[in-house]
Amino acid sequence: MRTSLSAALSAVLLVLLAVLVPLSALSAWVDLELDDTDRYLAAVSPLASDDDVRDTVAARVTDEAMKNIDVGPLQDTVEQFLHETALSFTTTEAFQRAWDGANRKAQQAVTASLHGDDGQAVTIDLAPVIEEVKKQLVDSRVPFADRIPVRETTITVLSADRADDLRNSFQWLRYWSVWPTVGTAVLLVLVLGLTLVRGGPRAGLTATAVAGGGLALGAALLWIAVAAGRERVLGQVPGTDRDGAAAVYDALTASLRTTVWAVLIVGAVLVVGGLVGRVLVGRVAGARGG
Repeated sequence: MRTSLSAALSAVLLVLLAVLVPLSALSAWVDLELDDTDRYLAAVSPLASDDDVRDTVAARVTDEAMKNIDVGPLQDTVEQFLHETALSFTTTEAFQRAWDGANRKAQQAVTASLHGDDGQAVTIDLAPVIEEVKKQLVDSRVPFADRIPVRETTITVLSADRADDLRNSFQWLRYWSVWPTVGTAVLLVLVLGLTLVRGGPRAGLTATAVAGGGLALGAALLWIAVAAGRERVLGQVPGTDRDGAAAVYDALTASLRTTVWAVLIVGAVLVVGGLVGRVLVGRVAGARGG
């Protein structure tokens, strides 16, 4: 009877931890990073030097510029020149400032889209970048530079359809905030403490190994959730924007991937430590009994 009860409690602990780990990580991520402007910008600001982002921005800026330029047989030459100029601009501090400003507005769009009533696409407006490129070209007296239109030109990060699909989940995660993390820590302390007090060292070590298995399983489920979310979000993004959107998604979820590895390592240590400790305690008890 006691063995069956211990097995049942171990199974419950394993399942609870497997569920609480991804829930804790995701809810804390939404509350502490996605909803926080400074943390959001800290995650995406380095993307100003990312090759995929730079290529995407240069291509979109060039496409918009060429809509108002027609130079006949020189069209391809001018387009290539503008693209190289735009790409060169993405290495400057002015681009970094424009990128940060655009993403500050994008973070506000994320909050409005995922926590509001109506789904809106989340985009990064490149108009400030186009304005800086145009100014640079005009100052350098580049032909046709004054024809470059400065208007809203966006990179789609999250489509309106995907925002509608994800809204309920994000609202619940935001509501839970950091409490699932607190609940996970309390559960671990209570279960391991009570098991150790009532069942002795061997029972405590068994519970430790089980808890480690639950953490490792939860880490695996979190990794699956992040990967599935990536496919789901990028599935509705236009092909021309996908590389840039993927870079933004990966930057924003970098802390989640770090959490996966951290929890997985802790879980593995607990499993190995619990099992090895149980064997050693059993040998010591056997030696004393002999």
